[in-house]
Amino acid sequence: MTAPAQTMRFRDLLAQHLGWTFADSDGPQLADLLRDRAAEHSMKREDYLTRLGARRWEPELSELVERLSITETYFFRHGEQFAALREDALPERATVRSAQRALRMLSVACSSGDEAYSLAITAREVRSDPDWIINVIGLDANPAMLSKAESAWYSAWALRETPDLVRRCWFRPDDGGFRVVDEIRRLVHFQRGNVAEHGDGLWRPEQYDVIFCRNLLMYLTPEVANSLVRRMTDALAPGGFLFLGHTDSLGSDPAGLELRHSHKTFYYRRTGGPPPVQRAASPADTAARPTPESPAAAPADEDPYGKALDLLRLERFADALDLVGASRGGARNRLLRGVLLAQTGRLDEAVALARRLSDENGLNPDAHQLLGLCLEEGSAVAEAVGQYRLAAYLDPGFALPRLRLGQLARRQGDDRAAAGELERALDLLVREDEERIALFGGGFGRLALTVVCRSELDACGVRRP
Repeated sequence: MTAPAQTMRFRDLLAQHLGWTFADSDGPQLADLLRDRAAEHSMKREDYLTRLGARRWEPELSELVERLSITETYFFRHGEQFAALREDALPERATVRSAQRALRMLSVACSSGDEAYSLAITAREVRSDPDWIINVIGLDANPAMLSKAESAWYSAWALRETPDLVRRCWFRPDDGGFRVVDEIRRLVHFQRGNVAEHGDGLWRPEQYDVIFCRNLLMYLTPEVANSLVRRMTDALAPGGFLFLGHTDSLGSDPAGLELRHSHKTFYYRRTGGPPPVQRAASPADTAARPTPESPAAAPADEDPYGKALDLLRLERFADALDLVGASRGGARNRLLRGVLLAQTGRLDEAVALARRLSDENGLNPDAHQLLGLCLEEGSAVAEAVGQYRLAAYLDPGFALPRLRLGQLARRQGDDRAAAGELERALDLLVREDEERIALFGGGFGRLALTVVCRSELDACGVRRP
């Protein structure tokens, strides 16, 4: 077996045992790890792979988890999500649980415990009454990280996003760092577990009020990721909340969940239960993209929008702008008008229009994509990245924001992040909507965009089959 074939076999075994997937750019890292682990056991690589695939090898799997885990985290990471938890999700759940006076939460892939303790602190601040029962479970596959979580000791760097008042209240200086106070430590319990396995006790139906599972799904095989989402959905109480990371999205209408938007972040609420305190606007509104069967998608010779889109493809931007400006002011037409304003150099007007569209319906991925392109053109790159992420989050099948995220990451020298986004974009471009390509492709067609994407991937050092 050749060295590349050995690495591919190793990759397949990791997917089988752990449910983890790896980008092509991870090949050298996996090859080095395979070499090191085989040498550690005084085995040839093929013999090591045979042993790993033969039967469960728990000590070795634990070592592989420790070597491969991404453990970077800190308290109150992505503060906008904790603001939504504190001011929206937990008050709503506390109202529902007022008779039981209990809140149960789960932190999936909790790493060193920062997130699990952050959940417990937030819940205790929302319900400070001592007779309220708060229980947080932190789940992770890495035993070294769980040992650190149990110790509850953290460096000042881990508390870099923690407000001073929270630090003074819930942490105590200890040995050059900080230790979580016992009152909070008693609320959190850690458990070792692999998300590729079902663990029935952990996933009992309707037991959690809140589940955090952030920036994990993208590292799992599609089968394991889909299974985990189903288990988390079933394990939430009706009306319970699921928070995912910015890199993970279920789209705007996943089974059993409804998308919520507040505090400049998106999250999900399980359907059923009492009516929610607030609901995000439905994506099936005037900003929804028309289907070919809908009346809005009339033939181009009968539809000013269709004629204007054809003119856009021909780069006759001024003519198209005149035409769409005279048509009805629906969201679809205004989106096209925003694209044309940007193409004709009227950037301030384009930005203003894109902001209005995203304010009217924060669940419209096309509005966020347009705003991102306008902001990037105006050199507000950091804000543009945020808009591209929202577009990709709201529609996981949308290739073009992934392409822009990859290109921007490469400009910033982050080839690993760039490769991940560009690989996803390349996979999605095959199915990208023709209308979206016309609107947001910058004059490039599907084939040209694919060539651009492959070229960017090559520059990252990634080789695809």
